[in-house]
Amino acid sequence: MSRSIDRRQLLRGATLAGGGLALSAYVPAWARPVSNGIVAPLPTVAGEDITLRIARQTMRIDGRFSKAIGINGTVPAPLIRLREGQNVRLRVVNDLDEDSSIHWHGLLVPPQFDGVPGISFPGIKSRSTFLYEFPIKQSGTYWYHSHSGLQEQIGHYGPIVIDPAGADPIQSDREHVIVLSDHSQISPEEIFRRMKVDAGHFNYQRQTLAGLLAGRDQPLKDRLDWGKMRMDPTDISDVTGAAYTYLVNGYGPRDNWTALFTPGQRVRLRIINASSMTTFNVRIPGLKLTIVQADGQNVRPVEVGEFQIGSAETYDAIVTPTEDRAYTLVGEAVDRSGMARATLAPRAGMAAEVPPLRKRPVATMKDMGMDMSSMSGTEGMDMSGGKRGVDPTAEKNASAKLATAGAGAMAMRGLGQGSAMAGMDHSGMAGMASGASAGGMAGMDHGSMGGAPDHSGGVAGMDMGSMKMRDFSNAPQVKKGPGVQTIAPMPIDRTGEPGQGLEDVGHKVLVYRDLMAVERNPDVRAPGRSLDIHLTGNMERFMWSFDGVKMSDIHEPIPFLEGERVRINLINDTMMGHPIHIHGHFFELVTGHGDHAPRKHTVLVQPGGKVTWDFTADVVGDWAFHCHLLYHMHAGMMRVVSIRPRGAAA
Repeated sequence: MSRSIDRRQLLRGATLAGGGLALSAYVPAWARPVSNGIVAPLPTVAGEDITLRIARQTMRIDGRFSKAIGINGTVPAPLIRLREGQNVRLRVVNDLDEDSSIHWHGLLVPPQFDGVPGISFPGIKSRSTFLYEFPIKQSGTYWYHSHSGLQEQIGHYGPIVIDPAGADPIQSDREHVIVLSDHSQISPEEIFRRMKVDAGHFNYQRQTLAGLLAGRDQPLKDRLDWGKMRMDPTDISDVTGAAYTYLVNGYGPRDNWTALFTPGQRVRLRIINASSMTTFNVRIPGLKLTIVQADGQNVRPVEVGEFQIGSAETYDAIVTPTEDRAYTLVGEAVDRSGMARATLAPRAGMAAEVPPLRKRPVATMKDMGMDMSSMSGTEGMDMSGGKRGVDPTAEKNASAKLATAGAGAMAMRGLGQGSAMAGMDHSGMAGMASGASAGGMAGMDHGSMGGAPDHSGGVAGMDMGSMKMRDFSNAPQVKKGPGVQTIAPMPIDRTGEPGQGLEDVGHKVLVYRDLMAVERNPDVRAPGRSLDIHLTGNMERFMWSFDGVKMSDIHEPIPFLEGERVRINLINDTMMGHPIHIHGHFFELVTGHGDHAPRKHTVLVQPGGKVTWDFTADVVGDWAFHCHLLYHMHAGMMRVVSIRPRGAAA
């Protein structure tokens, strides 16, 4: 319900007026507390020659000052507004006392201008200037950020809007850029150190004895089982609201950044998740959102009540508020430890009711890569260990039935990467490997219940539901070591699911399978080969990697030949979602839409799940490939993809 600011708030605002005026200097015009929206004549920076200056500064969030790195004196950095088909020269001045860089996230640029130190260029030295120059080959909503150390965490990021060369097929009367992010008073280096000492340092929502006695969360048996495996079902996010304030355009929830509209207008929201470590669930109570673009690529309109956005993803949504009242835009952290908040209103000074944080999710067996819901004898069972309309006797009988199912129910060896991917067309995929390791259940232990530590740093014979949780025969290419805590025994395609905590929210939530490209994909060839990549980690020791090997321990890139078409199967062996990003390219999600598959540059792989995408290696050079959770990448969840010319030595 809308309300105007009352007298007490007005007096409080008057006392802060001087500070408010000073605050406006810290943020760009498009992100000031009351924004009239972006209109063509008023871009922040535009044209063919743009200068960006990186420097340390302070910013004020919800009345508290904080250290930051900004660009041109603002956090977020200035909006860069470009047009498809133009050339742009971006002169970047580094006024820091350390090296820096800018990566143009989602932009198709030559590799030497991609902006990743040590891969595509040497970085920008302190007190020096670097010139980026490239043609603009696309349109849509994108963003830019540092790829040096942990600078992104403290403000080194900003939005990009590229207008199409012709008429924009997405019509709107007004638009607003919404940059979601997370910010902490704690330095990023200290955040990383604390997680290495105790990976659950920032988790203030763990299960408690009081919760057990009150019948909340898991029953005792499941708590003991998870404890044997050294797993915490409340470990949804590594860095939480205990350390973060969640921001909209550089403003905290109490700052109440406001975007204006006139009732009846079609308002386009360009929503960018520029956070370092946060998956947001976005909704506007009282309004439907029509998703029209994902990662800068137009999609067929999908009306939803909410959507989940992983770090580095972008979504454009149309809303049409018809009432003369305010609405709250909510960006709720996936672990429900806090929220980013803004207001859409017809006039300045209005606010709407802010909904309370919802109950935080608890990880389930499916999040461990153990989806047994379709197996005989498990109907009605709650894989979280709790009850879902089943009495204790029925659950006990179902568990006994499962335990005695034996080889008949469990001999599903060699599921292959396509078994759980509805709608996949395998025709014409000659020469493709079977990929049984992506979903195979070879080597499952159905009797052992051991939990003793082994010498490699894991837990020998970790079992739940008679299923071994660290069986490397399920993923032969994964290097065995202390950095791999689990191997998902039954990972499934979860692109048809809304995301953790959104299963029963009472309204339509966007899923990846809803997305369908407006235009036919540019390359519709069948893949010539398939590649499995396992997302691995030890959540207890904050170790993250691909295939059990962190970036610093491997020097060979993942090789591709120019022009080849490859199917990539991302298998998440961890209990945490990972937004995976490839530089310099788009890929087509395999979700059953054929030659109109959605094209993306970043995809959120749900816990214990897998995602398949097809990819054309069409730009020769070395490119970064990594998890876009900043501290996961920093810990080693990153590789180099090398695309080599035809005829070159393998």
